[in-house]
Amino acid sequence: MMNAILSSFGASERIARKARSRWLPEGRRGPMPWIIAIILFLTILSAAAALGLGHALSQMRGELAGGYTIQLVEADAAKRDAQVEALKGFLNEDANIEHFDVVPRAQLQKQLEPWIGGALAQDELPIPALIDVTVKQGTGQQQITTMTKAIRQAAPSARVDAHQSYLAPVEETMRVMMWLAVALVVLMIFVTGAVVTLAMRSAHETHRPTIDIMHLLGATDIQVARLFQRRMAFDALFGGAVALAAALPLLWLLGNRINAAQSELMGMMTLPLFYWGIIVMIPIAGVLYAVLVARLTVQRTLERSL
Repeated sequence: MMNAILSSFGASERIARKARSRWLPEGRRGPMPWIIAIILFLTILSAAAALGLGHALSQMRGELAGGYTIQLVEADAAKRDAQVEALKGFLNEDANIEHFDVVPRAQLQKQLEPWIGGALAQDELPIPALIDVTVKQGTGQQQITTMTKAIRQAAPSARVDAHQSYLAPVEETMRVMMWLAVALVVLMIFVTGAVVTLAMRSAHETHRPTIDIMHLLGATDIQVARLFQRRMAFDALFGGAVALAAALPLLWLLGNRINAAQSELMGMMTLPLFYWGIIVMIPIAGVLYAVLVARLTVQRTLERSL
């Protein structure tokens, strides 16, 4: 009698082991790890784009806030220099001004040289004078308007431009792109959940006779769900590793290209170390999410099939 019981118990264990080994396609032999790898790869790229654009927008708001450029468009060099001196005196006395810098003429000539030539820029073309101004934090719009009127009275040829005004279209475009990247991340989350749900339901239907036998042998729904959860964990880990291994070199290459461009605006998109930590955590979060969805899907499917 005892031998029969032990034999029956051993048979049930063998059935459980075989079911566990065949439950889902093993590792790279099935499509699920590669589907998860593609989804996580796109998620990492979208998240990196959103983080980079958000970081750039934050820096732009900090650097452009309170920034103004005074442009003195005067053909007569003597009058232009006199107006510059008058403005320097006014800006030194204005309590709303944090600091200002007169852009050297040599620097302006150097910036114009690739387009109009150095000799022409220096001897024949009157170059406007530029003054970069930063107002103190908390300065109201009414104070800015009063300051602008006073500047134009001191220098009739002066034009006052807010840094935010001429970069507003660029900032708006970057904000739209950032939210588009965020939307892609959210879409990838829903796609991951849908793919895992469909895979678990399909696996349940495929192995339903085996599940019924395991229930007859005393297996609980939780034990059955763990088999699906374990297989999905391995598949998701493999997919997450592949996605991270493919995404990190690509992001590193893009970062080098951005730095090589020597563009101040593009350089703002360079990610700090903390953001790289967030990117590395994305595959880990994806694995946990896939395992959770797999477990919940199987449990609900088993409850409905009873």
